[in-house]
Amino acid sequence: MKIALYQPDMAGNVGSIIRTIACLGGELHIIEPCGFVFDVQKIRRSAMDYFDKIKLIRHSSFEEFYHAEIEEKGSRLVLATTKAQTYYHKFQFFKNDVILFGKESAGVPQEIADKSDKKIKILMQNEVRSLNLAVSVAIILSRAMISPLI
Repeated sequence: MKIALYQPDMAGNVGSIIRTIACLGGELHIIEPCGFVFDVQKIRRSAMDYFDKIKLIRHSSFEEFYHAEIEEKGSRLVLATTKAQTYYHKFQFFKNDVILFGKESAGVPQEIADKSDKKIKILMQNEVRSLNLAVSVAIILSRAMISPLI
């Protein structure tokens, strides 16, 4: 399973996501530019000793990522968004899915949302906007990893 982060804003979240992926499995794609200087030493600090346990691929743009991971590999782009109609726990994940998460401050632009094959969301109380990015990745990735993969 692949997790893609669209222009993440916070290095600490990226470190936490690296730890989650190291524990649960998968691959991490960072779509730049990030909202912080991508300093491997700082990210290593927040990821602790998990940094070298995952495959991390950086893409200079969404277009580069989309061509390499979706078009070339025939993967399905699954967008995690509060605007989705389908809940993640009722969604059938496939082994080659790429689950895309937007930046903490703004999600993804509409033109990127329009490129997704499927959209999923986490069930939340009506009074709140969203969960922390690292928490959202952990929730959805844990379900995707146990879901029957085709």
